[in-house]
Amino acid sequence: MNAYAKPLPAINEQSRPYWDAAKAGRLELPRCDHCGAFHTYFEPWCSHCGGEGVHWERLSGRGRIWANCRFHKVYFSGFETDVPYNVAMVELEEGPRMVTNIVGLKHDVLDEMPIGMEVEAVFDPVTPEVTLVRFRPSKRTP
Repeated sequence: MNAYAKPLPAINEQSRPYWDAAKAGRLELPRCDHCGAFHTYFEPWCSHCGGEGVHWERLSGRGRIWANCRFHKVYFSGFETDVPYNVAMVELEEGPRMVTNIVGLKHDVLDEMPIGMEVEAVFDPVTPEVTLVRFRPSKRTP
């Protein structure tokens, strides 16, 4: 098996619950103890209400594509064999938005990942320490 060549996150005390949950196959985010807003950053304060204090909560892992694009330029050498690749912003059922990739597409074209398409989280263990959260087209039937 080849070593993972793409950039990896810096895991610290504040982000560790996210990465531990992903490794266990769960999507968890911090939620403000005061106003209830979810966060996609890992700080102990809330950018919505300014309050201090968060707790970690499990999310459904379901959402919809809110925005999408394709990258054609190699910004990091680990992506040389991947271009072009998709990048999407997924709005989760619970409200927060995450930047991610959509996997499980036949040709990795934007037509296959339209705005509003239902998606669900999948967990990609890229190293023994890091599992990335990505999304695939939902298997739910409307």
